[in-house]
Amino acid sequence: MTENTYSKLVPEPTPDSMPYWNGLNEEKLLLQECARCWRVRHYPRPVCDACHSFETRWVEASGQGTIHSWTITHHPFHDGYRSDLPYTLVTVDLEEGVRMLARLHAPVDTRLDIGMPVRLVVERAKPGLTLPGFVLAAPATDMSAPSSGER
Repeated sequence: MTENTYSKLVPEPTPDSMPYWNGLNEEKLLLQECARCWRVRHYPRPVCDACHSFETRWVEASGQGTIHSWTITHHPFHDGYRSDLPYTLVTVDLEEGVRMLARLHAPVDTRLDIGMPVRLVVERAKPGLTLPGFVLAAPATDMSAPSSGER
């Protein structure tokens, strides 16, 4: 898929979030950690909400977590997503203690339960843009998102 044909909304990285997006491009999930109190946080932001420090470092996350909640999207919020409908968005409790929202790469009729284990996958949306997603946890050797025929 070329940059000219990608019709979905894309994130606009900021100086605070650029390491997160660069990590995804390298198939790594990087989370911010406060360099003063060691609290992990997500989404990326300049100030620790626990101790108000501006000192930050980035740590690689396991990509493992459990389903906290989910919703099935039936209506496109943007025309670029119309062909994907319906799809499932999950809120995941990551092992590192933060929550993350991303698409679940599974059929929408898959039975889901709160607490089900999931693992991170990445999807190369276009050159320079890799998006996070999740699949139900199972032994796997790579972090590539399933092809559209496997969703």
